Amino acid sequence: MKELKGACIIGQSGGPTSVINASAYGVIDTALKSGVITQVLGAEYGIKGVLADRLFDMGLEDPEELRLLKYTPSSALGSCRYKMADPELDDTDYKRILEVFKKHNVRYFFYNGGNDSMDTCNKINNYMRSVGYQCRVMGVPKTIDNDLYGTDHCPGYASAAKYIATSLMEVYQDAHVYDTGVIVVMEIMGRHAGWLTAAAALAGEYGAGPDLIYLPETDFSMPAFIKDVKRIYEETGGCIIAVSEGIHYKDGGFVSEAKTAANDGFGHAQLGGLATILAEVLKEETGAKVRGIELNLLQRCGAHLASKTDIEESFMAGKAAVDNAIRGINGRMIGFERSVQDGKYVCKLKLIPLMDVANVEKKVPREWINEAGNGVTHQFIDYALPLIQGEPDLPKVDSMPRFAKLKKILAE
Repeated sequence: MKELKGACIIGQSGGPTSVINASAYGVIDTALKSGVITQVLGAEYGIKGVLADRLFDMGLEDPEELRLLKYTPSSALGSCRYKMADPELDDTDYKRILEVFKKHNVRYFFYNGGNDSMDTCNKINNYMRSVGYQCRVMGVPKTIDNDLYGTDHCPGYASAAKYIATSLMEVYQDAHVYDTGVIVVMEIMGRHAGWLTAAAALAGEYGAGPDLIYLPETDFSMPAFIKDVKRIYEETGGCIIAVSEGIHYKDGGFVSEAKTAANDGFGHAQLGGLATILAEVLKEETGAKVRGIELNLLQRCGAHLASKTDIEESFMAGKAAVDNAIRGINGRMIGFERSVQDGKYVCKLKLIPLMDVANVEKKVPREWINEAGNGVTHQFIDYALPLIQGEPDLPKVDSMPRFAKLKKILAE
């Protein structure tokens, strides 16, 4: 394979995570040291930054600030939710991207995101091939939803799962302070896949978890839900419930009344307010004290509870994207494959065609959900527990987090 010299672009897309910047650092650090990639450019606000030719010269950043990206939550370069049209229908964006690529001699494009981001990657890759422009396009996985096809798990998921499980354990302690019972409904992110909500079960392994867990993989029944809560409340004097924001009735309608309030730019319904709705129902049905808690953004930016395993694997994914692209690989997403060596969990890398990943959602297996649809089996615990291991040595100043501070100098 002939060596391909030229610049690269790294962009971030979709919802941020506590470790997405670890993947970006994996790309940036590896690219800067490659000897093949001539300039490393960071796209401001993902693909929108490419279209606007707003590209940061990452080689002008302080190396120590770049290193701090491993421990900095959210998307340091800026993110976006931008749905690109099929080039056969409208190639305006693609022509503009090609123009920007040619201007900066971009021969490598790395996009860090979830399902829709891999779709963007795939479309750009196909277009560049169709017009004969040599550019190696690689997807770097990211999503707390853990729903990317073909990979055992996704960077960002483990840290969010750890945050959720820890928060459940802390709420459990608070909910058992008084001699009067309380019902707690905790709403957790997850539109169509319940991986995050299932993580609440990890808290139960240590005696402080939810009594009931409801995922969008099964149909929700309000009468059955009320019956379950009443039974547990009467038996124990309290009840803690973990619910996915995307739980739905048998007809497909979301339980959340906020489903038509807005969409996220990709045409997906913005959900929320479910905990409040269910809390009101339970208060009326039981007369008990009921609290609704919505974790919302906290679960995806809680770097103080990040999994060291997640951080290291996220960095590894970014590094592998560059290493493979330099070797001539194109049109792939970096995936994870789990194995066991000497009785211990080991994560190996694999390459997945972008066209296989784009717009496909991986759900929690039905056999990992109990028959009643209100909890998960130990198969899920065995799956998730290795992923949340390890405590990173987080940089701090005066006991406060020290996050990366980038200069963000635009490339000429």
